[in-house]
Amino acid sequence: MSARAKALRMNPGPLLMCAPCKETHIPRRFFANNGIALAQGYRKRTLSSRPRTQLEFRFVLSKVSPHSFYLRPFKAYAMREAKGDISMKLGVFTPVFVNRSLDQVVAKLRSLSGISAIEFATGGWPGRDHVEVDALLASAHKLDDFGSQIRDAGLTISALSCHGNPMHPNRATAREHDEAFRKSVKLAEKLNVPVVVTFSGDEAKCPNWIVAPWPPEFLETLEWQWDKKIIPYWQDAGTFAADHGIKVAIEPHPGFVVYNVETALRLRAATGKNVGVNFDPSHLFWQGADIPVTIRALGDSIFHVHAKDSALNASNVARNGVLDAKSYRQMADRSWLFRTVGWGHDELMWKQIVSALRLSGYDYVISIEHEDALASVDEGLESAAAFLSRIVLHDPPVEPWWT
Repeated sequence: MSARAKALRMNPGPLLMCAPCKETHIPRRFFANNGIALAQGYRKRTLSSRPRTQLEFRFVLSKVSPHSFYLRPFKAYAMREAKGDISMKLGVFTPVFVNRSLDQVVAKLRSLSGISAIEFATGGWPGRDHVEVDALLASAHKLDDFGSQIRDAGLTISALSCHGNPMHPNRATAREHDEAFRKSVKLAEKLNVPVVVTFSGDEAKCPNWIVAPWPPEFLETLEWQWDKKIIPYWQDAGTFAADHGIKVAIEPHPGFVVYNVETALRLRAATGKNVGVNFDPSHLFWQGADIPVTIRALGDSIFHVHAKDSALNASNVARNGVLDAKSYRQMADRSWLFRTVGWGHDELMWKQIVSALRLSGYDYVISIEHEDALASVDEGLESAAAFLSRIVLHDPPVEPWWT
């Protein structure tokens, strides 16, 4: 990948707001959420009807702020249309296939309704059962064979995911997870995969999720975690990823310092725009968040999305609240459980999620993560794929023809 292509992938702002039509050289038009403004073709703004050069086109669009409210949701569409890839896609995260070979995984994904992407686990807690990371990094031949197998199956790789805690108090675990992250970044660059997914991590004498400011040592420990550990680590790791042309998607997850919108945006503000979010609504549902609101708040910091649901047990919540450290095997006694999409929240909610993602400018993969012990792997994935295939908006938005 050229240096210019890397720069544009890391910062799409300089890209054309609307990709010109190949036949007419006139930029296609994208409508705004409220219909009050259009990123119109520039011919109407000039006295000449001759086709414009790319340089002239960029000059005209430079007069329109790329941060204008009505254009912001459509930067992603312009970027993806310029590459000829404008469909929101469905994918699957691979740890669920721990007992299957890569050939079997590929065959299964090809059988699922609407699935066209795959998110590979490449280390950390998800493991790396289907990717020989070291071998692929060492051998161009093996790398080509691996990439060809995925492409020949009609799939794209949405992300490499190495969820871990690179600041774990056990030094060996910390080194292992940090190494998994850095190898995943290097492999993503070689495979032309734009995103690596992981957790923010935390550190104390033992991993410690602090959710209250008192007793006083709680707040002191929390600020120490942020100022002395989390921010310095991700400033360095984020720069490392950026140097390889890769974005880092931190999944907000209870148990780590980044677990909601506020903490995700705090880390991003401290580390730069190359560090964003892997958006998984299942962790936010049980915390009581309004999911479309959280998507709007996160905006263009969303680099990747997991499709996973959660369901609350009303009687257990009424008795114990939502914080629940019981084993996931104690399903009847827990306040909430992870569920297959559609089994925790209805179709309307998931349509609102997809719509909010589209309005935020996200037009990339929605990756199914199956962690529902009430459903088998095959039944859960088939249910999720069928459910989401009815909901995902595959085509780009259009101009409101009624105005």
